[in-house]
Amino acid sequence: MNEITRLETVQQYNEYFGMDTLHPLVTVIEGHKAKPVRFCKKLYDIYAILIKDADCGNLKYGRSIYDYRQGTMLFIAPGQVMGSEDDGQLHQPEGWVLSFHPELLHGTPLAQSMRDYTYFSYNANEALHLSAGERQTIIGCMENIRGELQSPVFDKHSRSLIVDNVKLLLDYCIRFYDRQFTIREKMNNDIIARFEALLDDYFRSGKPATEGLPTVQYCADKLCLSSNYLSDLMKRISGESAKKHIRRKVLETAIGLVTDTARPVSEIAYRLGFQYPQHFSRWFKQQTGCTPREYRVQL
Repeated sequence: MNEITRLETVQQYNEYFGMDTLHPLVTVIEGHKAKPVRFCKKLYDIYAILIKDADCGNLKYGRSIYDYRQGTMLFIAPGQVMGSEDDGQLHQPEGWVLSFHPELLHGTPLAQSMRDYTYFSYNANEALHLSAGERQTIIGCMENIRGELQSPVFDKHSRSLIVDNVKLLLDYCIRFYDRQFTIREKMNNDIIARFEALLDDYFRSGKPATEGLPTVQYCADKLCLSSNYLSDLMKRISGESAKKHIRRKVLETAIGLVTDTARPVSEIAYRLGFQYPQHFSRWFKQQTGCTPREYRVQL
C-alpha cells in the first residue's frame, strides 16, 4: 500500500494514465481523457506541471501533507516524490498535466535557466492558485505543445517550438506567483514578522555559539516553508533575499555587541557563531569599512 512507483520516462507516465506516447520526451495529458487510476506515491525522474480540477484528498508532496483542492497548480522536478495513498478505489483524473524529460531541454538556453524557476522546490502548501484567466493562459501553452505533438509533420522547428512554449508557460507562472505574493499581503507580513522574531530569538538564545549562524534552510523549516519560497517572498515584499536579511540581522547584532566596549572582540565573534575571531573581524570590516576595534574608536 505504501510502495513508491518510479517514473523514469515520459512513456511510463503516459502508461499510468492510459495515454498514447506521441513523443518520448514530452507529453500533455488532459485528465478527463485519461483512464481511471488508483492513487499511488510516485518518484519522478521527469518534470511534471499539474493543474488539478478535482479534489484529490490529502496529497503527500515531499515531506508535507497538502489538502489539494480544485484550482491549484503544482510543479514537480526530478528527484521529488508526490502522490496519495492508495485507497483501493479508481479515480478519474481531472485537469491538465505537462510532463517532460530533462533531455528535452539539452542544448537549449532553458536547460541552463531551469534553476531560476524556484517554485519547483516549493512545498505543496505553497502551490499556485490560478484565476480563471490565468488558467486559460496556462492551458493555452499546453494546447500549443499538444498541437505540435499531434502535427503530422514533426520537422526541425518542432522541438524548438515545444521548448519555447514550455519556457513561456514557466515565465507566466513567475508572473502569477508575483500576483499571488502581492494579494496575500496580510499573510506575507505575518511571515516576515515571524521571520524577524525567529532571528531575534535565535541570537538572544545563544544558539550561534553552539550551532553557528542561522541559515535560510533553518529559518524556513521553523516557519514551515521551503527555503526558496521564503527567499522569493522576501525579495518580492522587502526587496532583499532571505540570506541578505539574515546577514543584515547578524550585522545589527554585531554592532550592538561591539558598542559594548566591555566585551572582547573574540567573545563577540564566538557568540555570533564565527569559528575564528579574525574571520569575524574581516567580515565586519567588509560590511562597515572598519574593524570592530576601529568601530569602537570612532564611537
